Amino acid sequence: MAKQLNLLSTGQVITTALHTEMQRSYLEYAMSVIVGRALPDVRDGLKPVHRRILYAMHELGLTPDRPYRKCARVVGDVLGKYHPHGDQAVYDALVRLVQDFSSRYPLLGGHGNFGSVDNDPPAAMRYTETRLAPIGHEGMLTEIGEETVEFIGNFDNSQQEPTVLPAQLPFLLLNGCSGIAVGMATNIPPHNLGEIVDGLIALIDNPDLTDEKLFDIIPGPDFPTGGEIVGNSGIREAYTAGKGGILLRGVATLEEIPATRGSKRRTAIIITELPYQVNKAGWIEKVADLVNQGRLHGISDLRDESDREGMRVVIELKRDTNPQEVLQHLYHQTALQTTFGAILLAIVDGQPRQLSLRQMLQEFLSFREHTLNRRYSYELSKAENRINLVAGLRKALSNLDEVIAILRQAADGSTAKMNLCSRLDLSEVQADAILAMPLRRLTSLEQQNLQQEFDQLNEQITSLRKLLDDRRELLKVLKKDLRSLKRKYSDSRRTKLIFTSEIAVKADKDISQQLTTDEENPKSKIQNPKSEQPAEPAILEFTQRGYVRRLSSTGKKPKAENGLHEHDFIIQTESTDTEKDLLILNTGGKVYPVKVGEIPATTGRSSRGTPLITMLTSTAQGNLEGVVSRFVLPETPDTTQIVLLTKQGRIKRLSMEEFTNLGRRGITILKLKDDDELSFTQFTTTGQHLILASSGGRLLRFIVNDEQLPVMGRAAMGLQAFRLVKNQQMVGCVTVSKDDHLFLVTEEGYAKRMPASNLRAANRGDLGIQMLKFHNKTDNLAGMVRATPGVEVALVTNRERVVRISIDTVPILDRDAKGESILQLNRDEKIITLVGVGL
Repeated sequence: MAKQLNLLSTGQVITTALHTEMQRSYLEYAMSVIVGRALPDVRDGLKPVHRRILYAMHELGLTPDRPYRKCARVVGDVLGKYHPHGDQAVYDALVRLVQDFSSRYPLLGGHGNFGSVDNDPPAAMRYTETRLAPIGHEGMLTEIGEETVEFIGNFDNSQQEPTVLPAQLPFLLLNGCSGIAVGMATNIPPHNLGEIVDGLIALIDNPDLTDEKLFDIIPGPDFPTGGEIVGNSGIREAYTAGKGGILLRGVATLEEIPATRGSKRRTAIIITELPYQVNKAGWIEKVADLVNQGRLHGISDLRDESDREGMRVVIELKRDTNPQEVLQHLYHQTALQTTFGAILLAIVDGQPRQLSLRQMLQEFLSFREHTLNRRYSYELSKAENRINLVAGLRKALSNLDEVIAILRQAADGSTAKMNLCSRLDLSEVQADAILAMPLRRLTSLEQQNLQQEFDQLNEQITSLRKLLDDRRELLKVLKKDLRSLKRKYSDSRRTKLIFTSEIAVKADKDISQQLTTDEENPKSKIQNPKSEQPAEPAILEFTQRGYVRRLSSTGKKPKAENGLHEHDFIIQTESTDTEKDLLILNTGGKVYPVKVGEIPATTGRSSRGTPLITMLTSTAQGNLEGVVSRFVLPETPDTTQIVLLTKQGRIKRLSMEEFTNLGRRGITILKLKDDDELSFTQFTTTGQHLILASSGGRLLRFIVNDEQLPVMGRAAMGLQAFRLVKNQQMVGCVTVSKDDHLFLVTEEGYAKRMPASNLRAANRGDLGIQMLKFHNKTDNLAGMVRATPGVEVALVTNRERVVRISIDTVPILDRDAKGESILQLNRDEKIITLVGVGL
């Protein structure tokens, strides 16, 4: 029998109080969970498991241009090398990095079933495949091999892993994060990449930027599933104090649909977007339970018509039911309205801290500046080492005979190396490089290449030292990188912002009283439906940068330019009322309606308005390549037509009756080829004259009638309006009357006015007449507008410079004139468009 070990007799037992040991052990465990598991790092926005997944995939070479690999292989590498925890925990974290409804900008690409908004589970890891997404690869890992971050040993010191990834974007804000640690939690909402980059650049340019201006640039979160944010008080509280409740609603619209039973039509509530992280199938089941329990009245049918194109849940209402009342009950009794509890908590310098939005942005900028300094220091060291070797090779080639003599006389390599160092004043590294130099380096071409490489290295070293010594130059590079990433990966906002919290709160209080009655008496029904609000007159102002301002026609109108961004200005004004629809037409040939009454009223004289794109549903925002025109449907749509002209010269005339009774998803009014887009629109009537302009300076005039331009349906692609020369495109489209003048301006800043009557009428499809000659062969016509006396035209350049020109100052010239210079442009600067101010 083995002898029992007597620990007490060794004298190694340390007596300690139980509560002291429990306190110490629990604190160590708590800090381990906080720092090493549950909370993200403020620098790259990742928890350790996500960081290890991305780094393991980088080591496996799973770049966006390589084939997908099985998720089981990735999970196995992560477990074996860096993360000794459960395989299912790692796979769950990987799945979330793939899901586009969980991450605003997914860092991984996936192939296979990775779950859905109905809370369907993903397929097993042996079936699904993954690789790095372009934004995950470029934004996280491209600089990791340049000594930008520190590496530490893994759990058994057999591998090295990064302590943080060299993120080039603040992914903590872009994708958000949620996690529960010991005694604390984080819940950071996702944001729009374009807005975050603009906010970073604004803070670089002006570190003392006020919170008001910062919140104008970053107005609120942008969730991957869309939805609507009601009120901005919670956003401001979260952005300033690091904690706040954000009221989030799904998107609901009303439609007239055929009834399930019978031939009559019924009103239905259509749900196209749900709040972030709301399970669609669970929400539908909750609504059905409320109806069956008698707690939700007025619903006759409920069905899910969602497909690959988007979400669509139909709630069919009973006859004589007030849809607004039902909608308010849905907001209060289901997750159609929910509060996102934002907690901006992250690891900063190894400790958990609750941060404001400004502090998060500043922490990222500090980290990015630090990584750039490390990267350029690494590149400078490499360049200096290389130029040292190149200098030694050049010195050897300059003393070639002596080098050969040394090598002939040397007994061995060590002797040769020692003689080279002493006789040619070379370092040991340079001598080794000379001894390893192949004979082909002795040719004249190789000597020239060495000289060229030496010069290039000198330039590189000078540039790198300038970046490291001058912080302003480093910040310029930082801003350039941010703008480049914004151009590649930015997209339109998905979540609509409705900053009318006072109205929403009042409506909530009214319906809460009704809900109390319903709970006391489940069989009670909604009585006395609210009367509809009467239409109110309104004035809409649209700006060049895409904002809309709704002004009351009865109140005092603010000055046109008050509250607008620098270089922004009013380009269009519409008088209407709050019951009308504003129609937005995009370059893809689709039109979307927005109720005028839903546009937030301008409060104060300094308001710049609301971004027009935020008024659309997330589906519309995703398809909104660019706004071509925005207008209110005329009172008599049957007598008015609209002319649509594409960049490649196809034209179509459409009756305005086609724009009535539109759904929120919009309709296609012009089919386009893949490389074409809608560029111009004009309202017209039969008998008017239309003038088109090409970038080659040719103009074409023809009359609008059924022979030249027949009215077509929505499905038509249109007719060829202009015979374009190769590499040219359409740059203008205007309707003119007898005494009108035209204003033409070229890319290089030459302009002229000319009477429209100088252009004789021709036929649609002709080549057009050369009405402007250019000073240089490289110049092109930038645009054409109708020259209304007393009106200003804004010229916009490719450098985002805006210059206003009074049309009256431009001379009237004949058709053969080249035009006069009206704008001094910088090098590589050209005019890309012109807009009439206030037209």
